[in-house]
Amino acid sequence: MRTTVDLPDELMRAAKARAATRGESLKELFERAVSTEIGRPQQGRRVSFPLVKSTGPRKTQDEIDAILAAEEEADDMRRGGLG
Repeated sequence: MRTTVDLPDELMRAAKARAATRGESLKELFERAVSTEIGRPQQGRRVSFPLVKSTGPRKTQDEIDAILAAEEEADDMRRGGLG
């Protein structure tokens, strides 16, 4: 359904900025905001990949596994080697 809503300029600027920060359209932002306000669960939300955007070089799965293993080892050592 289409409707017209009159919003203060400052609120509209803030809404546009928030939508841009989240990588969503104004329509998506307003749907989520109204759904939250009236306490109605949202319909399935469409996402785009990658979920986390990076400007650095891409890692292979082997590199990611090695990083996670190193983090787990560091956590074990901080806990006194109980891993």
